[in-house]
Amino acid sequence: MNKLTLLLKQKKLTIAVAESCTGGSLAALLTSENGASVYFDRGYVVYSNQAKIDMLGVKTKTLDDFGAVSEQTAMEMTKGMIKKSITDLAVAITGIAGPTGSSKEKPIGMACFGFYIIGKYFTTTQYFKGDRAKNIKSSINFVIDFLFENLKNINPTIIK
Repeated sequence: MNKLTLLLKQKKLTIAVAESCTGGSLAALLTSENGASVYFDRGYVVYSNQAKIDMLGVKTKTLDDFGAVSEQTAMEMTKGMIKKSITDLAVAITGIAGPTGSSKEKPIGMACFGFYIIGKYFTTTQYFKGDRAKNIKSSINFVIDFLFENLKNINPTIIK
């Protein structure tokens, strides 16, 4: 059992995920354990821009102005997850895993994350180094570590 799923069970928290560049790998990891339905609400793989629009309500203007790989898009993906679910936590990942699709402004390994943690929204951009598989794994590990660090000292019964 990974440290995040153990913590989710201990704190009786639920999570929903929206994934683009990771293609469902985070959802697969979170649901790979018996009893995952206790903490895992749902996941969306929204690889195309149209999927982001249709499934999560990402605005066309946001995609046009900032691109699919942006904190603005990650935030709208996160907010879309909150509208589509009843969950304590939501995560969105959009990025460029590689080996193609990069630009000078958005290199291979760039990943934008949106988080909703018990009523608060956050975004961040990280830059990973490696091939496609390593960038996907690094993105997932970042989510696990970020959520664990932000949840380990939270008492959800006080907040809920």
